[in-house]
Amino acid sequence: MDALTRRDFQQQALGSLMTWSLLQTLFTGDAFAEEVKPIAAKWLAELNAMSADLKGEKFGPIEWQKQVEKLFSRVDLPELLRFIDFDKLTADVKPKDRGELSLRPKFPEVEGLPTNLVYGHQVFALNKNRSVVPHGHDNMATAFLILKGEFHGRHYDRLEDDKTHMIIKPTIDDTFGVGQYATLSDVKDNVHWFKANTDGSYIFNIHVMSVKPGRTGRVYVDPEGEKLAGGRIRAKKIDHNEANRLYG
Repeated sequence: MDALTRRDFQQQALGSLMTWSLLQTLFTGDAFAEEVKPIAAKWLAELNAMSADLKGEKFGPIEWQKQVEKLFSRVDLPELLRFIDFDKLTADVKPKDRGELSLRPKFPEVEGLPTNLVYGHQVFALNKNRSVVPHGHDNMATAFLILKGEFHGRHYDRLEDDKTHMIIKPTIDDTFGVGQYATLSDVKDNVHWFKANTDGSYIFNIHVMSVKPGRTGRVYVDPEGEKLAGGRIRAKKIDHNEANRLYG
């Protein structure tokens, strides 16, 4: 009887070892990640289709913002983090002393996700009190998703431009935590400013450049400008170095 008990125990132990060995093989071979990839890829492919429709003028910037925000509201964040290999991407990262550090995750090649995407993508890394400095965009549409940490986010509508200044009006002034998102375009919430409230804060950013043929890019401003009637602000246009000095 004792011998049978020992034999049963040995068989059970061997079975446990085989199970553990199989789990190790699955993890090492990325089998679990492979199950996740099609889901994350579908989400990113939808984002690409919306951005292609924007550039193809099937709908306007505000409709793009609405659709992207709806899409961002149902993202499975843990899946997206695995898809971009967030832990590997951010290992040993040292954020800048001023402003944001831009990281470039490479999407894996997965069925259903085009290799030639309409949008660009990056991850911003910041420590506490560092900022994605205040700026607007020319001929762009952009979306942000908080991956880690917390931010103070401010948005402004861009009402008027002259050679040296921009008339802006605050639209959003709020705390953004993990999973929260924001969008902007030439038409709505064009100017924005994200300041990290915590060390090790990360933002996933996608950007559609040259929505229409022509110049595209950032326009840096100082939002602490002259206060005008109706909550408007006369914000001076500045260069990147000045924006980093003031707000980075």
